[in-house]
Amino acid sequence: MTLINDLGLHARAAAQVVREAAKYSSRITISREDRGVHADARSILDILYLAAGLGKEVLIHAEGDDAEAALSSISDLFAHGFGEI
Repeated sequence: MTLINDLGLHARAAAQVVREAAKYSSRITISREDRGVHADARSILDILYLAAGLGKEVLIHAEGDDAEAALSSISDLFAHGFGEI
């Protein structure tokens, strides 16, 4: 996913991801391959550590029984700019 909102994965956007990830039992990670860092989608500090701003690309991965639903839901947050655009 490419971050399309002006502030990228800032605190409010990261909190939205954490809330959404908490709805699923799957293990969900967000990675920034250009920096080689990975974040647990249930940890706001991990997500903020990605330092992913506007235009940066992240990879979302989920493993588990509800992985497909988790990916769809979290991808929608990114695709809609966390409601900021």
